[in-house]
Amino acid sequence: MIPIAQIRANAEEIIQRLSLRSKDFSSQIKELILLDEKKRAIQNEQDDILSHSNRIAKEIAIAFKNGKTEDAENLKKESILLKEKLKALDSNAKEIADSILQIQYSIPNAPSIEVPLGKSSEDNHTVFEHGEIPKLYDNAKPHWELTSQYNIIDFELGNKITGAGFPVYKGKGARLQRALINYFLDKALEKGYVEIQPPILVNEASGIGTGQLPDKEGQMYHAVADDLYLIPTAEVPITNIYRDVILTEQELPIKNVGYTPCFRREAGSYGAHVRGLNRLHQFDKVEIVQISTPEKSYQILNEMVEHVKELVTSLGLPFRILKLCGGDMGFASAMTFDFEVYSAAQEKWLEVSSVSNFESFQSNRLKLRYKNKEGKNELAHTLNGSAMALPRIVAALLENNQYENGIKMPECLVPYLGFKEIN
Repeated sequence: MIPIAQIRANAEEIIQRLSLRSKDFSSQIKELILLDEKKRAIQNEQDDILSHSNRIAKEIAIAFKNGKTEDAENLKKESILLKEKLKALDSNAKEIADSILQIQYSIPNAPSIEVPLGKSSEDNHTVFEHGEIPKLYDNAKPHWELTSQYNIIDFELGNKITGAGFPVYKGKGARLQRALINYFLDKALEKGYVEIQPPILVNEASGIGTGQLPDKEGQMYHAVADDLYLIPTAEVPITNIYRDVILTEQELPIKNVGYTPCFRREAGSYGAHVRGLNRLHQFDKVEIVQISTPEKSYQILNEMVEHVKELVTSLGLPFRILKLCGGDMGFASAMTFDFEVYSAAQEKWLEVSSVSNFESFQSNRLKLRYKNKEGKNELAHTLNGSAMALPRIVAALLENNQYENGIKMPECLVPYLGFKEIN
């Protein structure tokens, strides 16, 4: 969430940046400022009362010492009244603080000034394209037919066991999943990331810390009996490692990578565009996370984009990079780049990665700080990226590399797979 101090100091700038999301948050910002002024006024009044109470306590002691019992008793009555007033002010301050927090939770991150104005994906800017779209043989098949033909992914079996959106990977399909996970992890380790294997269930505090909760769109699976949530991405548990932590500037940047299964309800997703691997409730993903100083976070964002670019290039897939407009960005993001690969059999682009800078939005919720060179505590910046999500990568690999009698695998994966083709 946006720190109150930033809102007080730069209200108009924040309103302007939020307007890049094609929504007007000025009323919420102004209400926050008014509530904060009330809270600060109450705090000042509480400080005055406490100071007065301390003086009275000393006066009571002096009165008793000097034998002025009646004066002491009168002062004690005044002290009781001050305590009652202080209690009422505490209750009022708590109500205002709760109201402030709820409004803060409802306001998304303020986009970077470099984020394009726009309402939807149609307003995103293509900033990079690479590779040629393959020309497939006549009667080439979409991946959901290829997976059935070669018996490598079974959607119906997953539907039987769990429901739609939970496929079963079999034989070379399972080995392809494992190969991609290990390949992506190894490439991140080469870049200096430290591997983390986090829990895939998190508590409410963790979901709030990274901005998934309160869950406005109902996309998280909730294990109600234990009040735990299935993670939508490894970003949540890995970033929460640093919740309530004060780092040193020398420790930054912190670079973590982790593989996890991910779970999303994808409520309201229907139709041909979500067929097969295009949209799942459970999928595998390798996530990269960095914690940075504010001064270096956008340089690190570019480095993370380059890392994902190298991964997609090595797989031989045609892809493009989009700078998302304000209206298409995630709730917590200040700037996001999406990677899309071209699916030749479906003849459309498929999103396979998002790389984002959250600036201090998450760290303010997490109370994630570092001591700067002057020894003062400052909010860190958090970043994360898919490096990479598997389902649509698999879909594109199967479709783009198919020929009449099989499917060729990228050379970079052969050492991990132990085979060159699926046939």
